[in-house]
Amino acid sequence: MADGSAKRRSRVQWRALLRAVHRDVGYAAVGLTFVYAVSGIAVNHVAAWDPNFVNTSTTHELGQPVPDDDESAKAQVLGKLGIVETPREVYREGDELEILFEHRTLHVTLASGHILDEGQKPRLFVRAANWLHLNRGKKAWTYFADSYAAGLLFLATSGMFMIAGKRGLFGRGMFFVAAGVAVPLVYLALVKG
Repeated sequence: MADGSAKRRSRVQWRALLRAVHRDVGYAAVGLTFVYAVSGIAVNHVAAWDPNFVNTSTTHELGQPVPDDDESAKAQVLGKLGIVETPREVYREGDELEILFEHRTLHVTLASGHILDEGQKPRLFVRAANWLHLNRGKKAWTYFADSYAAGLLFLATSGMFMIAGKRGLFGRGMFFVAAGVAVPLVYLALVKG
């Protein structure tokens, strides 16, 4: 009798320890889960929007023709718009003067002084999340990403064994696990992937 009681207590302690470790690893994974989830949704829809930048487009009028000299034209345009940043490049293309910055381009119509100001503003959190998710940090970030993936594997595996009996893995849990495994397999079969 005492032997059966000790076995039950051992099982209970094992599951309690598993739940505690599962909980703590889950808490540690929350931050990275948000990063990867937001980035995953963002890059899944890259055809519909730019997940890294907000594109802007505004117009300005100088109200007069632009000088023929590129340096004078550049100075007039930048002065009118109050831009102190030095352009990366200035060149003429047909009847337009192109003034390029890192995330902004000014298209100046020489004859009229009309300016089309096109730019990009970074989406701060989403751009940073994409940078991490797509492993632009390379070697150093790879260790964090691999640790996170190992943590997710632990959470998935430990989660299957946290509950015993008919509500656990060998009860209704096996149907949920089977459904989770079936979804990607059925999709691959349907799309012939």
